[in-house]
Amino acid sequence: MNSESVQSFVLGEVEIIRVIEWQAPFAPARGLVPESTAEMWRDNEEWLAPDHWDPDSDRAVVSLQSWVLRSGGRTVLIDTGVGNGRERPSSAHFHHWQGDFLGRLARAGVRPQDVDIVVNTHLHGDHVGWNTMDAEGEWVPTFPHAQYLIPAADDHHFGPAHAYGNGRREDDRLIYEDSIAPVHRAGQAVLWNGSYRIDEHLTLESAPGHTPGSSVLRLASGSDRAVFVGDLLHSPVQILRPSLNSCFCLDPAQAATSRRRILERAATERELVIPAHFGGAGAVEVRREGSGFSLERWAAYGTR
Repeated sequence: MNSESVQSFVLGEVEIIRVIEWQAPFAPARGLVPESTAEMWRDNEEWLAPDHWDPDSDRAVVSLQSWVLRSGGRTVLIDTGVGNGRERPSSAHFHHWQGDFLGRLARAGVRPQDVDIVVNTHLHGDHVGWNTMDAEGEWVPTFPHAQYLIPAADDHHFGPAHAYGNGRREDDRLIYEDSIAPVHRAGQAVLWNGSYRIDEHLTLESAPGHTPGSSVLRLASGSDRAVFVGDLLHSPVQILRPSLNSCFCLDPAQAATSRRRILERAATERELVIPAHFGGAGAVEVRREGSGFSLERWAAYGTR
């Protein structure tokens, strides 16, 4: 998969555009998914490699990407990557990151002023970074006309009310101050709980565990269905064993419960499952198999 490419497909009346900023081996496979086993990766090497696992280095392959939806005459941007020039001392890979996110959006035909809605599935730094940009030393919203839909539970947990994630990481305070607080000051933040209907095709739903406010976005248009699951899944091995959490899940038991619930519905309703960080095709249909699930079919794209 060429990380420079912009891919798209249509479900019902909604166009889905995938904007990949970066895709590469990222972390040791069993560091990213700690309770997975070496056998689990090795036994599934035929389809995990090379898009989701690099056997030579035993590292999980992940993608840093956003999804643009054209729905009901509006442009919806799901998650905004890392952002450039950020202080992230706890995240060596993303500390002072420099990427071409806005350039890639432009190649997808999206200018900042075109975006009507920004969805932050949760408030980890690699999902909110381009919420804002540096304007002469001040962080301001990148998308000047957009409403930013932010899970209220995450805003509370990672914001000053809960002392920036209970003070676990300095990065949590920095992320909130440079990527969330400026959106509030600009009057563009919309906090929501439980569920939030964007339009006739798109609905946000809470799926907590990875973070207190982690959410999914459901798409239903005509007979087509999809669910954008954020960080509920980091690797396809979690589809095979939904009890497996990533190392980033703040409440592992709750995350596993949310993951199984979302996958059960996806299998029942034949929803295309679209995680934030899958490499390869990045989106897949699932089916029930034993106590877990298996992969039915990867998404097919046209290239813009």
